[in-house]
Amino acid sequence: MRRIITIKQAAQLIEGLTEYRIRQDVSHLLCKLGKCTGQLRSFKAGNKYLIAEEDLYETVFGRTVKEEQR
Repeated sequence: MRRIITIKQAAQLIEGLTEYRIRQDVSHLLCKLGKCTGQLRSFKAGNKYLIAEEDLYETVFGRTVKEEQR
């Protein structure tokens, strides 16, 4: 099961990663005509952007949470 987190929670998971930097990656996710150019997939729920923890680790470290737990 995928864990969905807010940007604030994501910044707390990884030392040195700021909310600002995550928001930059999220803001680059502009889908125009079905073509997404961003690095970090997200979706908006109300006023918050939500991301999958797995996607965060993959974007930052280049690997998934499952690989990290090994």
